[in-house]
Amino acid sequence: MPDITLARAPRLLALDQLLSRRSVGPLQEPAPDGADLDLILDAGLRAPDHGRLRPWRFVVIRGEARLVFGEKLGEAAAVRDPATAATLAERYRAWVRRTPMLIAVGAVVRPGNIPEIEQLLAAGAAAMNMLNALHMLGYGGMWVTGPNTYDPGVNRLLGFESPSRLVGFLTAGTPVATNAPISARPDRAAHVTEWTPG
Repeated sequence: MPDITLARAPRLLALDQLLSRRSVGPLQEPAPDGADLDLILDAGLRAPDHGRLRPWRFVVIRGEARLVFGEKLGEAAAVRDPATAATLAERYRAWVRRTPMLIAVGAVVRPGNIPEIEQLLAAGAAAMNMLNALHMLGYGGMWVTGPNTYDPGVNRLLGFESPSRLVGFLTAGTPVATNAPISARPDRAAHVTEWTPG
């Protein structure tokens, strides 16, 4: 009879690693590339989606393209709020300069039988899969939203025309601090109940 404990050991190790995932910043080079980047993107493509619409779309922003993208974010800030444009533009440029890679994650929303929220959730699930893959490969990352995610001009710049849209940006790179403490897990009892009839 096979030893079930031995068979479970690799899975438990993988789960232990998964349970140590956290949002990481600041990041430095190297960013994932080659086979590692392919694995991260493939993890996103394994996200669940209703109706096999495969709505997820990923736009990789790296190298010198990051700097151009940072300028575009500054221009978008000027359109949104001219009064704070200079401050915001510099903040976005600095964010992009210190981030080795960005992966814009969006959903191509198709009208029809599958509710829009489910298509957006599929893109969110893809983002989470990629964050998990980043972590398990030894990189760090964070899911970032904010005004740029919801800006129609930024969406168009990345190829998302309404009703399609971004769900956020993943930062990706190597953690600067390798010994940063892992925050305590939330208390399970505060977030879980069991439904009982009656």
